[in-house]
Amino acid sequence: MHSDLDFTGPLRDALVSADFTYDRVAEALGEEAHRALGRNETLPALRRTTSGGPLDTLVRLFLLQTPVPHDDAERALPGLVDRLCNAGLLEQSVSEVAARTDCRPYATSETGEDRDLWVVSDLTPGLDGAPVAVGPDHVLGISSASTSLAQLTMREPVSSALDLGTGCGVQALHLAAHAGSVVATDVNARALWMTRLNAALNGVEVDVRDGSFFEPVRGERFDLIATNPPFVISPATGQRLVYRDSGLPGDRVVEDIVRTGPEHLTDGGWLQVLANWSIVDGRPWDERLGSWLRDDCDALVVQRETLDPSAYVELWLKDSGHHGGPDYARRYDTWLSWLEEAGIRRIGFGWINVRLGDGAGSGGGRHELIEWPYDVEQPIGPAVHAWGEAASALRGLTDDELLGRTLRAREDVQQETVGRPGAEDPEAIVLRQQRGFRRARTADTVEAAFLGACDGDLTVGRLLGALGTLLERDEADLRAAYLPAVRELVAEGFLGVG
Repeated sequence: MHSDLDFTGPLRDALVSADFTYDRVAEALGEEAHRALGRNETLPALRRTTSGGPLDTLVRLFLLQTPVPHDDAERALPGLVDRLCNAGLLEQSVSEVAARTDCRPYATSETGEDRDLWVVSDLTPGLDGAPVAVGPDHVLGISSASTSLAQLTMREPVSSALDLGTGCGVQALHLAAHAGSVVATDVNARALWMTRLNAALNGVEVDVRDGSFFEPVRGERFDLIATNPPFVISPATGQRLVYRDSGLPGDRVVEDIVRTGPEHLTDGGWLQVLANWSIVDGRPWDERLGSWLRDDCDALVVQRETLDPSAYVELWLKDSGHHGGPDYARRYDTWLSWLEEAGIRRIGFGWINVRLGDGAGSGGGRHELIEWPYDVEQPIGPAVHAWGEAASALRGLTDDELLGRTLRAREDVQQETVGRPGAEDPEAIVLRQQRGFRRARTADTVEAAFLGACDGDLTVGRLLGALGTLLERDEADLRAAYLPAVRELVAEGFLGVG
């Protein structure tokens, strides 16, 4: 442990002793106050934390960002107040102690085992509507973006993992639960210090390195790379916030990561990116992003949402605290003009998942780019992994080989029929997944009957033969007509290969 972090062990003991965990804090605050805090409103929680006990004191100090009596702080953090002040986590006057950083309980269960963690970051801006004041090196805490990436990231055991652009290190904490070794990189010195602090506070090993993008890991390869890069598409003017602005034009930062990331993957390794991208005049979004992908990689790209330029600019000007400020209109106009001149008509939000090799070979990778704004099951990482397993199962599989395979319908798939009340035959049959991506597809009676019969016993060839006999259709014609649909059902996760 670094000597400047020797307080982390006693701090962890104090947090455990106070029962300062996510579940216990939520219970102490109650649903109403907990939801209000999620909206950055502290008053309901302040009313619930007046006892002066260690748990209430830590909640008021770190989560509500309100000063607490010196004696209460000493009881909650015995022997630590002076040390935490020297480390920059607290500040004190004669009678009160206040937080200079956030220290937030965080619960995870990515490996099937519940873990209580704590994440130190810079103070949450904008509590109770106060003006947001974030500096260029502000280290963001747990956010909707970090949560989204944690839910996207696969949790299969791996030998090595990279958290690219680590920020406060929350992704590295997740990765440490299922990776033999974890490297975390960033260009923000303050972020690197906080990542080391959080690793020590939670008793995990993380190799923290300073440098831009893949520079600190030149020549190294990883089984898994997870990254929430500074993807905001903004003009290179004004103050740059390191946690969100890369300094590169447009969506170049995402493009560079997607193009060069596979050079740092082991065979079969995954790169998972939370990203924004430009949707430009005259070119479909999927065609443009598809040009970034290597032929020897599988890729699943999911566009979850799009915003028009004005809504996008408003979102990020509010994030930086400029909404309502004296230069708001000027910043808004400059940013909007820049997007218009660049031909950017909308901005996409979503997930980019890339797997190197795994038998893809030259030109053999499967690329699927979909627009999917619908509700999905979280965490979505297992569904992305299953997509990769299906791609591997289908790769190079001839029709004759497919006919000899047994398939099994996923248990969560349900069949819906659509039609007029009392009609003899449905107008449409919809097959719908209840888990994962919750995909749906229309099917005819043959596809529906085939899916319903897939229980892992009979081969595809025997099932199609039986359906041909039942429907009085030529078996060869049935195979030619429906083998492509069988492949799609496997690729989309309705069927698993036995």
